[in-house]
Amino acid sequence: MGIFIIGEIGINHNGDCSIAKQLIDVAVDVGADAVKFQKRTIDSVYTQDFLSLPRQSPWGTTQREQKEGLELGLDDYKEIDQYCKKVGIEWFASAWDIDSQLFLQQFDTKYNKVASAMIVYEDLLHVIAKEKKHTFMSTGMAELPQIDRAVDIFKQHDCPFELMHCISTYPMADEDANLRCINTLRERYKCNVGYSGHEVGLAVSYAAAALGISSLERHITLDRAMYGSDQAASIEPGGFKRLIDTARIIEKALGDGKIQMIEKEVPIAQKLREHLPFEASGKSL
Repeated sequence: MGIFIIGEIGINHNGDCSIAKQLIDVAVDVGADAVKFQKRTIDSVYTQDFLSLPRQSPWGTTQREQKEGLELGLDDYKEIDQYCKKVGIEWFASAWDIDSQLFLQQFDTKYNKVASAMIVYEDLLHVIAKEKKHTFMSTGMAELPQIDRAVDIFKQHDCPFELMHCISTYPMADEDANLRCINTLRERYKCNVGYSGHEVGLAVSYAAAALGISSLERHITLDRAMYGSDQAASIEPGGFKRLIDTARIIEKALGDGKIQMIEKEVPIAQKLREHLPFEASGKSL
């Protein structure tokens, strides 16, 4: 199987199901394998003091109004679920609290996602791992002992998983990518490793693809100028298409690593070596 490519819609829908569906269409049109959302229970994830703070947004003047404005509800997710089935793409979401994970259990999705911020939330990890769905687990902001513990929990529940190397800055500076961590994670945990990127361009994601990642996740948006904290670290439809097309070329170009003459080289070798002694010419091949 090739690189599993995920269009991270996250909260870039701005609480509007019609925008979410447009982003799903983008992912389908460019050949992504899945789209991903984020689910939060506002009163569990944020303190009351924080929610009462002032914040100007399209939905009002407080942090609560902004956070609630961004959140999709049950009817929205039912519509998304039906729409994804209609257009033929998988969807799943990262839960930021246990109630949100229980909410997501209403839907027959194939995958789960542990967001980088949640990799240290062991109670949530147990809830997710008990579902035994293939889980993508981002490693941003985590130290090795924390990743060790998360991996142990998923192994304890015999839940299939893969890690996703991630640097949790938005947007991420290219020089902070530290892509060699992909090999470090692969060697340490003997599992598949993907890449979840928050950079502005595409070059770092191309480099990750060349390292043999199993999955690739990028935030997508209709327009980076739209309202939202994740828009600047997202890619627009044209960029997402270029990313997928190039990643598919890279994964084919990687090959199997075996040193051997391929069939297409045989006639060329025979022609270019005609002047050599028989035993060196390759004619015996």
